[in-house]
Amino acid sequence: MTKRIKISELSEFDAAEYLNNEEDMAAYLTAVLEENDPALLAAALGDIARARGMSQIAKDSGISREALYKALRPGSEPRFETINRVCAALGVRLVAQPLHPVH
Repeated sequence: MTKRIKISELSEFDAAEYLNNEEDMAAYLTAVLEENDPALLAAALGDIARARGMSQIAKDSGISREALYKALRPGSEPRFETINRVCAALGVRLVAQPLHPVH
């Protein structure tokens, strides 16, 4: 008989634990951007910042560590300037692509 596992016994998933290199981070961010959800984007940037080291990202972005945690928590809606500064600190940039390429 299979032992049943209770949801409360499962550990919480943390994407930051799996973002080990720049390629993983870029792929994660690209997938999140495709969802077109600003709150999800903020949370994903928070995951990447935690994987890289929140203190260093705060320093590099010129945003206090506390403000960075607040801006990048799940459900937040940070200003574009904040997103832009965090992306620069992470060494990534957001790129626009046409939805319907012309052939």
